Amino acid sequence: MARTDIYPFTAIVGQERMKRALILNAVNPRIGGVLIRGERGTAKSTAARALAALLPDVEVVADCRFGCDPRHPESFCDECKARLARRETLPIKTRQTSFVDLPVSATEDRVVGTLDIEMAIQKGERHFDPGVLASANRGVLYVDEVNLLDDHVVDLLLDSAAMGVNVVEREGISFQHPAHFILVGTMNPEEGDLRPQLLDRFALSVEVRGLEEPRQRMMILQRHIAFDEDPAGFRAEWLSHETELGERIARAREIVDQVEYTQRDLFTIANLTGSLRIDGHRADLVILKTARAHAAFEARPQVTERDILLATELAVPHRLKRGPFQDIQMSMGELEDRVEQISSEWQGDTAPVDSFEETASTKKKPMK
Repeated sequence: MARTDIYPFTAIVGQERMKRALILNAVNPRIGGVLIRGERGTAKSTAARALAALLPDVEVVADCRFGCDPRHPESFCDECKARLARRETLPIKTRQTSFVDLPVSATEDRVVGTLDIEMAIQKGERHFDPGVLASANRGVLYVDEVNLLDDHVVDLLLDSAAMGVNVVEREGISFQHPAHFILVGTMNPEEGDLRPQLLDRFALSVEVRGLEEPRQRMMILQRHIAFDEDPAGFRAEWLSHETELGERIARAREIVDQVEYTQRDLFTIANLTGSLRIDGHRADLVILKTARAHAAFEARPQVTERDILLATELAVPHRLKRGPFQDIQMSMGELEDRVEQISSEWQGDTAPVDSFEETASTKKKPMK
């Protein structure tokens, strides 16, 4: 069924950095989500809903409550694994990419689901009531005003987004199911910020503001009036653009894990985050994943310095100690110069490294 009531993603005016962050998470949901911070009326929720409507349909196990991917039995839920063990044939169907809106009042049980301990004790049966994470599997999980959620709930969401699995344990009984989703959190900083520890857990972050250029503001008005008057007709006008972008994302998903990078790229990323005094190593991994996703989106087989720069724009601002977005927006030219300088200092091997496993194996070799 066509989603005629959702504003087209490609019709959103401006906000290119926000759209890029969403698209790259769609190419590789393992990046770990995006936090969109900004004032009201800047298309934050519109973009999140539009992204889900843009994405291609997905194949799922037809009668699975968790939408397991039939092509990846290693990530099946416990129920599908049990059925496989009994040599059952799992039916397959295609469904639209889901969009799940998490309410601010959500509790831990509402998010992760619950195990019926009484039934397990009395009847020896393991009964699990799915939560929001089950509904969001293979889709988009949208959290408006994420800064108003309980910190523990935010932690649970970020853990699941990073690991791709939801594990619930109660009284020695456990149940797990896949939880692969694109996490999109939005917030208005005027209503309070997230703790630095939680900010760091969001892979990417962008700040959005209302557009000031009169022609862009006029274009926003014209498009929204046209959409309000005839949503189906407006979507039909943008259908070719939506289809083209959706197909481009689908193609990028197919090749993202084959995009190559070199030791020189790793050296550049590590020195860049080190020079910006970013705590920990999460940002390094996020930049690499995001750079590979950007290369895949542009149908290129190898990461370039431009991919690293664009990834850094999205991965670093909320991790800077001097305040969000302050340094990175004031010094993008300086950042480019820094990347060029770091890259020129590399004197080692430039052969491609095409997997994290290979990267780990090179740690035993000293860098030249």
